[in-house]
Amino acid sequence: MKLVIVESPTKAKTISQFLGKDFTVESSMGHIRDLPRSKLGIDVEKNFEPAYVIPTKARKRVNELKRESVAADTVILATDEDREGEAIAWHLVQALGLNETKNKPSSRAQVEGKSKTKNIERIVFHEITKRAIAEALEHPRSIDANLVNAQQARRILDRLVGYELSPFLWKKVFRGLSAGRVQSVALRLIVEREREIEKFKAKEYWTIEALLAKNGTEFRATLKQIGEERLDKFAIDNETRANSIVSSVQGRPLTVTKVEEKSVSRKPLPPFITSTLQQEGSRRFRFSAKQTMRLAQMLYEEGYITYMRTDSVHVSKESTAAAEKTIEALFGSRYAGSAPRIYTTKSKLAQEAHEAIRPTDPNKTPDELKTTLDAQQLKLYTLIWQRFIASQMPNAEFRAVAAEFSANGADDLLYILSANGSTISFDGFMKAWPTETVENDLPQLEEKELLVPTRIEPLQHFTQPPPRYSEAALIKTLEENGIGRPSTYAPTLSVIQNRNYVEKDEGRKFRPTEIGIIVNDMLVSHFPVVVDINFTAKMEEELDEIAEGKIRWQPVIKDFYGPFKENLNRKYDEVEKHEFPEETTDEVCDKCGKPMTIKRGRFGKFLACSGFPDCKSTKTIKAEPKKIGMKCLQCAEGEMVERRTRKRKLFYGCSRWPECSYASWKRPSAEQAPDQQSTPEDEAPRA
Repeated sequence: MKLVIVESPTKAKTISQFLGKDFTVESSMGHIRDLPRSKLGIDVEKNFEPAYVIPTKARKRVNELKRESVAADTVILATDEDREGEAIAWHLVQALGLNETKNKPSSRAQVEGKSKTKNIERIVFHEITKRAIAEALEHPRSIDANLVNAQQARRILDRLVGYELSPFLWKKVFRGLSAGRVQSVALRLIVEREREIEKFKAKEYWTIEALLAKNGTEFRATLKQIGEERLDKFAIDNETRANSIVSSVQGRPLTVTKVEEKSVSRKPLPPFITSTLQQEGSRRFRFSAKQTMRLAQMLYEEGYITYMRTDSVHVSKESTAAAEKTIEALFGSRYAGSAPRIYTTKSKLAQEAHEAIRPTDPNKTPDELKTTLDAQQLKLYTLIWQRFIASQMPNAEFRAVAAEFSANGADDLLYILSANGSTISFDGFMKAWPTETVENDLPQLEEKELLVPTRIEPLQHFTQPPPRYSEAALIKTLEENGIGRPSTYAPTLSVIQNRNYVEKDEGRKFRPTEIGIIVNDMLVSHFPVVVDINFTAKMEEELDEIAEGKIRWQPVIKDFYGPFKENLNRKYDEVEKHEFPEETTDEVCDKCGKPMTIKRGRFGKFLACSGFPDCKSTKTIKAEPKKIGMKCLQCAEGEMVERRTRKRKLFYGCSRWPECSYASWKRPSAEQAPDQQSTPEDEAPRA
């Protein structure tokens, strides 16, 4: 009998469908070993040797797998193919005693996963299909010690930063705070963006537009040049000059001086990788990165898509051939001629997986799976299917027209305006991947013909501050700067929200909290290396080199930890505790009658008795909900107000709650009916 071990029950169920009676497929239920929660768990004096333990919740499962493995002739480790999956496979070998032979291997061999036991096989696959599983079983390999060491190095680095730096924050700010190697960099980006917004000063500028018409087609032309002066964005910076220009050309005919027409092609985007899937899921469906990855994990484990943690845009020849057949069947031969399209990953560090995220079978269209997948799974599968199919289709073709017009102004200067138009001549990949394209067709224009504007108007504009980061924008920035890897984006964003370092505004953009700003400023001032973007990116590169076997992991940890620990010890003496101003209130303690004061904790402000520590009474500060200026859409009696869930997510509810239970994630409008409210399945709004 052969025992196959995977991580999850769903994955085990799917794989078991493809194997015969000689195989038993079991799940480890995730990680079965980890560093202890109650202590550092790393011996910094002995070359950073980790002390792994089996968590209490995993012990029963480990004992069950031990019994299964003893009865098996061969144990096949079929965990995911990335570093995390490789590490789980190695931990299974250690925890189940699979490398215990008559001649017990050395501790170094155990650490590096170089067991000589013949009945252990490691298989990897990018998709859970019958063909992929069969091929993997034909080509087993040993555990890749380099991948294990890379994952181990990341885990130890993160543990050292978190467990060493967090107590410092407890002492200098208050208990319950945390710091992390990647999360602190993400927080810094958000705080710095907020300060850019605060410092921003809007700059006024004006544009001049002429409304023209020919043969029933209206279009606009924008002023680009006056005499010899080419107008840049801020050339017209006040209303007086804008009105003066309008007066000079008002009522004067425009002469067509140039008409250029050309064909423009637009290429399809490559298939999804982890970061782009998370970004598109956020833009299209308002999914959080965590939610997107949860849904993608389900689709992968049920065999519908390939592995979802990847930074490679490569796809297999078999998949492109299958896509071409699907495209021809659905859209016709004209749309199928471009396959196979080959995409090259831009990042030199991309190596987490072998393929992009794609459907395992392009013939399984979203329509066919409507009754199989739930609503959210279907949305994400449709997105993945459309993107992959579109990536193998022809370019979209556009007819682009550029025209210039001139007029002699009352001031004897020549005024030059321009207009651009484009129309789709062949939709190409857009047949499968609908793209927001504004068609702006210009009428047929001839050089030297005259057009009289129906209106010439000055338009006032102001520069806008840089926007706050959305989840999509933050993930993109982290990726562009080499911060983190596919498996880290979603956890990083979850941590900074769960720690109350950031919250989302009504536009679902990240805004730092008071505590987030304090923590960031302390880290930037006293631990600049930890939150340095370039240093963190360099550390990621070194982890990649460990995975490639180019360098050993212990020196990387040592080079970081030595200076870090020395600086930390010094800062305990140098840095004063952050003192919050005393804030008294009119509230009195229910227990002892003393005044209540405003204190701060990891979840924000709260009321505490001034008699502490003799009286430890506390109360929640009930802030007056912010009204949004409209009546409740359900009861029409209460006011619609902003509220937050226990996890600090913003939503909108009725001020009469709990008498009226109306709630919506989206900001309601007067036209919105109660049945249009959007309450995600993962967390219903609560007052």
